[in-house]
Amino acid sequence: MTQTTYGSISQRTAAYAVVNMLSHAEPVNILAKFGQIKSAPKNKAEQVVFRRPIPFAPALTPLAEGVTPTAHRIQYEDVPVTMKQWGDLVEITDKVNDLAEDPVLADATKLAGEQAGATLEQVIWGVIRGGTSVFYANGATRNAVNTPITLNKQRAIVRYLARMKAKRISNILSGSVQVGTRPVEAAYVAVCHTDLTADIRSMPGFIPVASYGSRQVLSPYEVGSVEDVRYIASPDLGAFTDAGGAAGSTMLTTSGTAADVYPVIYIGEEAYGLVPLKGSESITPRVINPDTIDKSDPLGQRGYVGWKGWFNAVRLNETWMARLEVAVTKL
Repeated sequence: MTQTTYGSISQRTAAYAVVNMLSHAEPVNILAKFGQIKSAPKNKAEQVVFRRPIPFAPALTPLAEGVTPTAHRIQYEDVPVTMKQWGDLVEITDKVNDLAEDPVLADATKLAGEQAGATLEQVIWGVIRGGTSVFYANGATRNAVNTPITLNKQRAIVRYLARMKAKRISNILSGSVQVGTRPVEAAYVAVCHTDLTADIRSMPGFIPVASYGSRQVLSPYEVGSVEDVRYIASPDLGAFTDAGGAAGSTMLTTSGTAADVYPVIYIGEEAYGLVPLKGSESITPRVINPDTIDKSDPLGQRGYVGWKGWFNAVRLNETWMARLEVAVTKL
């Protein structure tokens, strides 16, 4: 099968396909905005290493007159991540392309773009949800959790992040197809499922997005802020179903017995990293029109729309992010 970057479609259609796919992928990519991105060049390696110097301890011993202090070496810490390849493919027959009244090629392109964005979002979510800095709404383990999010728990997490010297996020990735950042008001960012929205709004001091005034909104999914934290909710950031304590009559549950447990991830700057191959081109659309003839399809009866990309995420500093596990109030 003959295949180039954009398949057999014309340059004008090819350019439209790229914009279409990325514009549909971007709205579901919440988590990609807050990671440190380190693009990998092509034809180098599948593993990328994030590298940081280890800070010096305070020099608390006074210098002795005329005595040169003992020199020491600068040391570095490596955080490796191995890229993985993701992708999918949909087949379109010439009969569908010729006779169907629906814009099959356009719809396939749109759905493939949405799938690509959702895939990368879930890869990131799976990585950051596994962090080791954990707090619980109540109890000491997940199977005890059966109360909602509270201001005191948020304050405990903010205190922890501040003690660990986690910086507030002051830049996020741009929403355009170009790799870049834009400045925002410094704050910790919390990401969670949309089921938590009502409980977040009930927290003392909650400020909705509509009342931000000149403050920039981080994402179309931003709910609002409480003190030092800005909350962003997505229906794709799922719960641990039936993993908590007794739900009773007030907490959401799937089984009707144990409460569903929802992770809320509080993020500081550079808490996790993202590694796409070739930056903004980490998702590459592939299109072969029906009626493309080669020896594997001599009558040109099949066409394909797909995507692929090399990508992975990695937690860079476990103490610059924290997971709060909560239950959600029934409405």
